[in-house]
Amino acid sequence: MFDKFKNRLEITGILTTITALRISAGRSSEPIGSDLPVIKDALGNPLIPGSSFKGALRSRLESFLRGINPNFAANPAIEAEWSITNERLNGRNGIKEEVEEELKQYPDNERNRIRDQLLTDKIIDETDLISRLFGSPWIASKFQVRDLTVVSDSWFGQYQERDGVAIDRDTETAADGKLYDFQVVPASTQFEFKAVVENAKPWELGLLMIGLHQFETEQIPLGGGRSRGLGVVKLEIGKMRWFDVNNDPEKLLTYLQELVSSNTTDDISSYEDGQQLKQDWTHALINHLRDNITNSSTVKAIHNS
Repeated sequence: MFDKFKNRLEITGILTTITALRISAGRSSEPIGSDLPVIKDALGNPLIPGSSFKGALRSRLESFLRGINPNFAANPAIEAEWSITNERLNGRNGIKEEVEEELKQYPDNERNRIRDQLLTDKIIDETDLISRLFGSPWIASKFQVRDLTVVSDSWFGQYQERDGVAIDRDTETAADGKLYDFQVVPASTQFEFKAVVENAKPWELGLLMIGLHQFETEQIPLGGGRSRGLGVVKLEIGKMRWFDVNNDPEKLLTYLQELVSSNTTDDISSYEDGQQLKQDWTHALINHLRDNITNSSTVKAIHNS
């Protein structure tokens, strides 16, 4: 999947907290301070882990895909529900054994060369759609998100402290000794957003566009305390830089030359504006999902006949 460079999409923008944000670093052991501090960088500034953003995005897209077909998004938390379990990959009559059986039709001197390609094709073919973009224990992610660092002009250096209390479900009153406080990042704080996608197919880019649009329209909250109204954020995408080799070696050579000689990505003329391709990628996703629904229905009908 990554043995040959095909394309790259770089996305930059600003994520703004519409309401206060709480991404907890866990319970503090400090004698003085908040019981539940937020995650901070080495300088004490607020930080949104890239994994938190990516996880929220994946979860929303998984819910969409399962609404179309449950097989489109396996449950990453339960191995028995993975699209490829360890038993399916390595067990008796598993994928690896199937590959070795297929290799018998090839001459001995060609088997080593063909083995990896056959194995890769089989794994990708059985991998659920969401994992092809976001990764899984058996396949690398095509989508990476950097930790979101605070925009200094929007940060005045202070956190808000809020009180919380556990409720006794029997008496419906505050549980004895369960009062605590927690930190939040204030509303209107801005964070720099940077993400990269490599070697993605048009439908995978369309899936990503759907997810990012959910952040653009304040549909995906981040962090804890969401039932309290915390974590509402808004993403504003500034630039989407797109480069596609498109089987043109000379184009890739020019791109590599520009990478070395340019001080910023703004100086690289090989990039296209990915914003202009969003509709094309989204259409590719819709068509791909419809084709997969049709194929799934055909296979089911064959099994039932």
